[in-house]
Amino acid sequence: MLIRSWDRGGTAEWQEWLAGRDFGTLAANNPDGPPILVPTHFLLTAPTEGDGAAGEIVLHLAAPNPLLAAVRADPRVTLAVTDDYAFAPSTWRVTSVPTSYYASVQFDCTAEVVESATGKAEILNRQLAHFQPEAPEVRVVPGEAPYGPQLSGIRGLRLTVRQVRAKFKYDDKMAPQHQAAAAERLAERGAPGDAGAREQLLRRLAQRGGCPVEN
Repeated sequence: MLIRSWDRGGTAEWQEWLAGRDFGTLAANNPDGPPILVPTHFLLTAPTEGDGAAGEIVLHLAAPNPLLAAVRADPRVTLAVTDDYAFAPSTWRVTSVPTSYYASVQFDCTAEVVESATGKAEILNRQLAHFQPEAPEVRVVPGEAPYGPQLSGIRGLRLTVRQVRAKFKYDDKMAPQHQAAAAERLAERGAPGDAGAREQLLRRLAQRGGCPVEN
C-alpha cells in the first residue's frame, strides 16, 4: 500500500479508528498459485504501542480452509481493514482528477496455527466475550457439549503483529477550503459510504488546523 506523507496515520489515530471494527481480509502467500484472501472477523487482543511493536490478533477458520496450508508453508500474512470509502469525481476537485477517499489499516504479521483443543477453546472464548458479551454464560469447553465436540472442525490462528501501516486518504494535500468543499459535496450526495468518508475528511481537516464545516 502506497502511503504518502500527508496520508499517513499515527498510532493513536488508527487505534481510535479501528475501535469497533473487527472484520477484515486476511491474506497469505500461496506456494501453488495466487495469494489466498479470506474475509474474517478478528480480535486485536493486545494493542500495539508503535509501528514496530508486537501485538496479537486472534481468529479461527474452518479446518479445510486453504489459507491454513498456506500459513504452514509461509507464516507471513497481512490483515487489512478498509472502510469509510467514497469516490470523489473530477468535478469536485480543483485538479479535475477523480480520486478515492478511504481509510485502511494493514497489519503485517507472523501467523501460528493453533491445533490443540485447549488453545482453540481459549481463542473462541475470547471472541465470544468480545462479539456477544450479552451472553457470558456461553463458553467453549474441550470435550463438553455443545461446542467441545465441534473443535476438531476448526483451527485457531494467532497473529503476532510485526508492523502496522495506516493510511487516511482524504485530500490532505489539498488546501483546506478544497477539503471543506468536498465534505459539503459528500453531505449533498449522501451515497453509501459518504457519511463515513465525510466524517474522516472533516476530522483530518480539523487535525491540520482547517475550518471544518458543520456536521
